[in-house]
Amino acid sequence: MEWWEVMPGSRKVQPAAHSGPEDRQAAFALYVLPEVEVLWRVAATLTRRPPDAEDLVQDTLLRAYRSIDRFDGAHPRAWLLTIMRNAEINRTRRRRPELLDDPQRDLERLAPVDGRDGPEAIVVGEAFDEVVADALAALPDAHRTVVELVDINGLSYAEAAQVMGVPVGTVMSRLHRARKRIRARLVAAGLAPGRRG
Repeated sequence: MEWWEVMPGSRKVQPAAHSGPEDRQAAFALYVLPEVEVLWRVAATLTRRPPDAEDLVQDTLLRAYRSIDRFDGAHPRAWLLTIMRNAEINRTRRRRPELLDDPQRDLERLAPVDGRDGPEAIVVGEAFDEVVADALAALPDAHRTVVELVDINGLSYAEAAQVMGVPVGTVMSRLHRARKRIRARLVAAGLAPGRRG
């Protein structure tokens, strides 16, 4: 299987014209391919549209393939998330030049969530899902982004900080505040016990 065939439903992307030796493909398979699922989840969070997420993942994979010779093998996920973040900033600048001065603003923008189907929805119940979705949508963009990256997509604090371009402490602080607001909504709706004392 070639690296450009790993994305479900994607158009095939031709490898770089200057494909190097077999060790380049071996390094790509070793360091990059295991992280494709994480890249998909992060791209979906950043872009909110499947075609844009697909383009962002393809761009990230292409950039990683071209620069794999310079990668030292340490922390491949952080390396790939940095590539993805920079690719998204560049894509945004091309689409919206007014963001040249503040790329962080685009990384923190997310539309309200709408899809709540799945086994959890059946087990937990529609009311719970609606309250959580409403609470998530009501969060400031920066707080919603960190909840989606850490709690929904399963990134570590350090990985989320890398994607958002903020310190780990900022991720932890935003996550704490966001979880507190979501919990308060659940308590107010009678779907979670209130804290004692």
